[in-house]
Amino acid sequence: MDNVKLLDGIFKDSQEKGKEYLVYLDVDRLVAPCYEAVSQPPKKPRYGGWESTGISGHSIGHWLSAAAQMYTVTNDHVLKEKVEYAVNELAHIQSFDKDGYVSGFPRTCFDKVYTGDFEVEHFNLAGQWVPWYSIHKIYAGLIDIYNLMGNEKALEVVIKLANWASKGTDNLNDAQFEKMLICEHGGMNEAMADLYLITEDEKYLNLAKRFCHKAVLDPLAKGIDELEGKHANTQIPKVIGAAKLYDITGEQKYKDMAIFFWNEVTKHRSYIIGGNSINEHFGPINNEKLGIQTTETCNTYNMLKLTEHLFHWSQQAEYMDYYEKALYNHILASQDPDSGMKTYFVSTQPGHFKVYCSPDDSFWCCTGTGMENPARYPRNIYYKKDDQLFVNLFIASEMITDDRKLKIKQVTDFPNSTKVQLYVEEVQVDLTTIHIRMPYWLAGKAEAVINEEERYSVVEDGYLTIERKWLPGDKIDIDLPMNLHTYIAKDDSKKAGIMYGPIVLAGALGREGFPESDILDDHLKLNNHPLIDVPTLVASKDSLNEWIKPIKNVPLTFETDAVGQPGNVKITLIPFFNLHHQRYTLYWNLMNEEAYRTFVDKEKEELDRLRAITVDEVQPNEQQPEVEHQIKKQNSNSGYLNIVQKGWRDSRDEGFFSYEMAIEPKRQMYLQVTYFGGDQTFFVDGKKYEREFQIVIDGTVIADQKLEASGRPDDTFDICYEIPKSLTKGKTKVEVKFTSKTGKVAGGVYGLRIVNEI
Repeated sequence: MDNVKLLDGIFKDSQEKGKEYLVYLDVDRLVAPCYEAVSQPPKKPRYGGWESTGISGHSIGHWLSAAAQMYTVTNDHVLKEKVEYAVNELAHIQSFDKDGYVSGFPRTCFDKVYTGDFEVEHFNLAGQWVPWYSIHKIYAGLIDIYNLMGNEKALEVVIKLANWASKGTDNLNDAQFEKMLICEHGGMNEAMADLYLITEDEKYLNLAKRFCHKAVLDPLAKGIDELEGKHANTQIPKVIGAAKLYDITGEQKYKDMAIFFWNEVTKHRSYIIGGNSINEHFGPINNEKLGIQTTETCNTYNMLKLTEHLFHWSQQAEYMDYYEKALYNHILASQDPDSGMKTYFVSTQPGHFKVYCSPDDSFWCCTGTGMENPARYPRNIYYKKDDQLFVNLFIASEMITDDRKLKIKQVTDFPNSTKVQLYVEEVQVDLTTIHIRMPYWLAGKAEAVINEEERYSVVEDGYLTIERKWLPGDKIDIDLPMNLHTYIAKDDSKKAGIMYGPIVLAGALGREGFPESDILDDHLKLNNHPLIDVPTLVASKDSLNEWIKPIKNVPLTFETDAVGQPGNVKITLIPFFNLHHQRYTLYWNLMNEEAYRTFVDKEKEELDRLRAITVDEVQPNEQQPEVEHQIKKQNSNSGYLNIVQKGWRDSRDEGFFSYEMAIEPKRQMYLQVTYFGGDQTFFVDGKKYEREFQIVIDGTVIADQKLEASGRPDDTFDICYEIPKSLTKGKTKVEVKFTSKTGKVAGGVYGLRIVNEI
């Protein structure tokens, strides 16, 4: 739609808070690493957090996209001035590189790649942390500035940057290019497709196609789900780019990839709030394993972008049903309404809490997409196709086309109220049909009343359709009855959430044992913060209205009867998007009295025991835990084993891998390492490899280990090693290192913890 503005309501409030953070951020600090990348002194010091690491520069890209989008929906001239300044700064920085390179890190990694002789891992390319992913944000930001604000200099800068990429990658044959794509590369295929749409230069279209990662996308085109164990947000942008290529080329394979992926993720790999992934990765199909590092917010930002593509192809209500669920319950819920700070993960661990970024010292990936989200709220409320208008979302808003020949106003306090009013204020275009989405969650018969006289109630394919000659002054009254209903987890019928209409109701569990602050520079810092006991709900999942009652005069707030056990506890339920700075649960153990009498939550007991003794932990093969623990490696590989649903890392021949891990200097420390029961001696190209290695703490060998299939061949097992006190005295961290020699393998290691008792 040309122009949609939010009116007063929860989304407008959140948008304003999001704009405050965009205005607050200092462009000179955001572009500082870009100056340093071309050996020039910055005007101000760079920001902290990820902006002080190898992924630096991604935040200026996100900020450009966010500021451009926010300007289009608010006309804030302070933002416009800041955007123009930022583009001028990037153009100036670009002038120091003869080939047009501009980014937040030196180009040396790319120069190495362009030779065709380079090393690559999932999150490392030629020694640099996800360089294409990082620079993609600058591509996307400059393209958004041009498309949304018409800034010609932004186009000049991004074309020079694209020509640098095109010239360099021309040196790579197809096998080398595909090898390069093993490393996370963001939406580079989408960015090149966008440049083709702007310039009609075929080289960008060809580059967009080359940036399509065949190893991931080809199975999707064939309807094959190989997503388990894959880093979720690495894959979603690839599929968005494929969707855009379908728009350009009409090649069916791109459409097939997108539709199959969307169905697999939204229907079989998502949680109650519409988000997906645990520890950033896709787990097994139809699995809703709860945890602290679930539902990465970036993923949902990108899934909404993908959903938008699919809806444009086919106006199916199920696309907007998902969009609504994820928008209200994840995206809206991910921004702190007080500080404007954003979440990385949204925990599904019962009794945990949200953790938000700090304003100056985080700059996680989800800080970046979190900057963009508030400006994207107006998207997809309406969709106009020829002479038809689709009303998809019930958000107070006003749509005015650029030519001002069509103006629609939506007045509502949804979801606090079930009432929606649509006003046709101007109509000088062909408009014969208005389709109003009738959501899956409706609790009664839908009806629309035109001008308080004509009544319409026929719903087909999820939309109530009204055909007539529309005139200025026409009004449509709609009622959207809601009720309480349960969401049952895909992997456990006892695990249930409670919803009211599309809104996830969270148990508001207070601030018992709450941390000093939930606004942090390090999102991992509170992973092992003590949990609280969350009651089991002993009640009927089929008759919620009998034991859950609304609290009078407090919209969308409910209280249960004393069904929480043990202790006959009453629970307050509120919308998850309203819950901040306290503990909560989204999923409950919900069962009848007979089941409760014999119920023992063994998973929780083991989790509680581990959390109580854990000082630090690392999950190999996962980007953030490894990066945050300063991984070093040589001749090291990592992967994912479906049998045990865990990632692993090893090293071979003269190799090693190491992590810096926290310890408690005044207590006896132990290193608990997780191995796979089936690991043993193996052969590669006729060469024998024994799994025999040393474990080294700060340069001192503490153990020699050999793996000889000593556990169950379908499970993992743990070994605890005592760490001599002499190696931990007076320290807060130690280096834990696994080393291998010629013909040997260290690992695989499927997990490691520093614990204070065994």
